[in-house]
Amino acid sequence: MHILVLNCGSSSVKFQIIETNQELIDSDADRRLAHGMVERIGGHALLTFQAEGREAIRFDEPLRDHRATVDRILRWIISRDSQIESVHAASDIDGVGHRVVHGGEAFRHSVRIDETVRKGIEDCIDLAPLHNPANLRGIRAIEEVLGPGVPQVAVFDTSFHSTMPETSYLYGLPYHLYRRHKLRRYGFHGTSHRYVAYRYRRMLGLKREDVNIITLHLGNGCSACAIEEGSSFNTSMGFTPLEGLIMGTRAGDLDSAIIEFLMHKEGMTLSEITTLLNKHSGLLGISGLTGDMRDLLAEEEEHNDRRARLAIDVFCQRVRRYVGAYMAILDRVSAVIFTGGIGQNAPDIRKRICRGLDKFGMVLDSEANERITGGQTGAIPTPDSERQLYVIPTNEELLIARDTFRVIEGIPAP
Repeated sequence: MHILVLNCGSSSVKFQIIETNQELIDSDADRRLAHGMVERIGGHALLTFQAEGREAIRFDEPLRDHRATVDRILRWIISRDSQIESVHAASDIDGVGHRVVHGGEAFRHSVRIDETVRKGIEDCIDLAPLHNPANLRGIRAIEEVLGPGVPQVAVFDTSFHSTMPETSYLYGLPYHLYRRHKLRRYGFHGTSHRYVAYRYRRMLGLKREDVNIITLHLGNGCSACAIEEGSSFNTSMGFTPLEGLIMGTRAGDLDSAIIEFLMHKEGMTLSEITTLLNKHSGLLGISGLTGDMRDLLAEEEEHNDRRARLAIDVFCQRVRRYVGAYMAILDRVSAVIFTGGIGQNAPDIRKRICRGLDKFGMVLDSEANERITGGQTGAIPTPDSERQLYVIPTNEELLIARDTFRVIEGIPAP
């Protein structure tokens, strides 16, 4: 089955074509046939298309909206120029899987999209005003271009965390505000946390109920997740992706009274403060240089920049704090797993995060840690470490493709 995976933003669309079926899933032999991105939709768009095993092509052309963008992506996929194996017509696409950011409390699993699901996604727009409208535009565009007969599936960032108990998701606010406005922790990066937990289980030959781990998705956006018996028990992101760990440009946890303080002292509006907390804080805000961890590590090494080092140290301490907190609330923890762009590719950051975790029975093997970069999977604890440490690259698009296949075929997720 050929699945088109779409991740639609307000002015961008990322896509992949993945070949999958139950036999391929069982043997981890799913194949990515092509991938790409379209940026700056609504003007002179930038397009990057690449079939597997071939050079990427990059060009620009006017694309007025998501419908035109989806049509352009599909025309390239089925064209002779793409040379994508076994996909030569629109009818060769068996289903479309959409990354949908917010499913609220309504969607606990991936679902086939119909009018009821569409309405449910619309109802969550207040919870994700920047993302859910773009996801809906992608869904409409596929229906207009491919027709209503092609099955579409919504895979929600929030659904993995729907298993959190009330003690994990409620804030210390008057309960009627939760009842009235659904003010609660939802959590995000659920597709990534779910995928690496599944990979860990497959690697060790475990049953789902035997998976008791802490997963750390560290990239431009960052989140930690406490997983008990294979299900999300707690996670660091909250009502929005702003809460939790320090990120590339997001502040993470802070005292909410700071907002009123800035309004009085700096004369800032709520909109300006929201922009500050989301776009100008985190690693960028502390360092005053960049929100990219690679650049900060280079600045620290080459120029001994104090604020670059400070940003890195604050980042690592915040991650370590969450690991300790989740160790306290879970009955047992067998492993900590690093994933995401930083988690997968920055051995020095993993080393700094693990400093002091030996008191929790987690001892890093420095040599093994240095060897794991560039998308590799591996264990990085010493032989006498009581708990395991792993690096497992995430693959959210693959999980979306697999979920799309399963929903279409009526097969429950493992």
